[in-house]
Amino acid sequence: MSTAAIEGEDVGTPAAEVGRGTGRHPFLRRLLPTAAATLVAAAGALIAVGCFLGLYVRPTSDDWCAAWKARDLGVLGITSDFYMTQNGRIANAFLSGVVYGDGLAGTKILPMAIAVSFTAGLVLLGRDFIRLLGGRPRVLVLTACALVVQAPIYFAGTRSYQVLLWAPATISHTVPSVIGLWALLLAIRTARHPRPAARRAGFASAFLTAVALGTLSEPFALVSGLLAVGVGLLCLPRLGLARNWYPSTWCLLWCSGLLCGLVVLYTSPGARWRRAQQSDEESPLSAGELGGTFADWLHVWDSVTGQWAYLGAAAVGILLGLACGLRAPAPGKREPRRTVPRPVLTAVLLLPVPVVLVGSFAVVVGLRSGYGPDGWTYARTWTSFLVPMELALCGYGALLGVWGGRRLARRRTADAVLVAGAAVAWCLALASVAALVPNVQQLTTTTVARSVAWDAQNSRIRTETARGATDVGYRPLYIGALAEPFFTGTYERDWVAACVSKWYGVSRIHRR
Repeated sequence: MSTAAIEGEDVGTPAAEVGRGTGRHPFLRRLLPTAAATLVAAAGALIAVGCFLGLYVRPTSDDWCAAWKARDLGVLGITSDFYMTQNGRIANAFLSGVVYGDGLAGTKILPMAIAVSFTAGLVLLGRDFIRLLGGRPRVLVLTACALVVQAPIYFAGTRSYQVLLWAPATISHTVPSVIGLWALLLAIRTARHPRPAARRAGFASAFLTAVALGTLSEPFALVSGLLAVGVGLLCLPRLGLARNWYPSTWCLLWCSGLLCGLVVLYTSPGARWRRAQQSDEESPLSAGELGGTFADWLHVWDSVTGQWAYLGAAAVGILLGLACGLRAPAPGKREPRRTVPRPVLTAVLLLPVPVVLVGSFAVVVGLRSGYGPDGWTYARTWTSFLVPMELALCGYGALLGVWGGRRLARRRTADAVLVAGAAVAWCLALASVAALVPNVQQLTTTTVARSVAWDAQNSRIRTETARGATDVGYRPLYIGALAEPFFTGTYERDWVAACVSKWYGVSRIHRR
């Protein structure tokens, strides 16, 4: 989708063929807006609940450390601390300093900021995709697609709290996908812009953004780098997909920026210290480790394929494709149709498959290296390849909808068949959203209950510290499979307890 959209070229059916059915299919015309509105309401309601739960987020695990460091050291101080002593993720530390800079307020609004920016980016990307197919975008259908694609990413996995509500995880693994989406939109505008100065600014932005992402999230850097390599190769002018070197240049700069960012991260004192803690581990390229990594990778995909709600993206994509053929293309002068070799088009269509599969394997390699044999269970990192997977499913569904609509356009039974197909896709998309309701309900219950207990405990601790206490009692309040104080038997190794002590300004805490 992104490769052809970068050039804005028409590789599909000419405008006359798309508009040929205009005025036909009255039942389908009435069904699609209703279906889209229903999906917007259903998926939007789930995402709205998730955003509202941000008000009930309270610190746990890494929150405690980021919160006191942002308060006591400031944005630059926490950035230096990450670079020198933690892991080298300076962009990650900078964003953490911004989010925690005003106490806990940033963690409460971060879920809404993610959902709103993600939705807007997906709608704009879908608009470019539909124009590429020769249709005129419908905002309601595009919004339905954006929300149905997002809902499984947030709620279908095993770590919903971490993916949307826990700031350390969203900064590391959810926000990068949002930034990458907007970077893709920037790439499209850069390649299309007629002014050289604007293109140069776009290229510079690509490089700088990629450098920042390289120090923000290693999993996303790996997956987006794979995608950029594939797009850059397919957009070489000699292959016929692109007229000029702009798309390939953008991809080259993006990969260069990611590489520079990863080098900064990898050579940092913090990253060297972290690797030193794992010096006794077996090489990830050894036969034993590769076998274990492959088994972990299969476990990941067993978990993903076991949740059929992800298929909602393909179903809503079919509705988008059917809607694409109902309206004439946007007015204006169109460029002559280009001829692209069939092998190149086939490679474009199949590109998401190796990117998702190879990218997910690379993520599992990193997880196993960083967290050991149980690393594959850190599902918050899966967002890096689940987002492109969902976008690919939606794109494939849209192409199927367009193809089916055009194949049936001249048949007498076309309207009945199209309405039946749209109804099935609608029901499947709606069912995929409905399947997420129990997860959202459980997330709501646990998050709100913990916030009430946390507020009561926080009030007690604040009262005790105000009276001069230096050793206060703390009762662990677990949520989202995250660490709390006293997770280890040795207090000196309990980094969560140490960060809680610094947050409250006491010398020690004890189990209550």
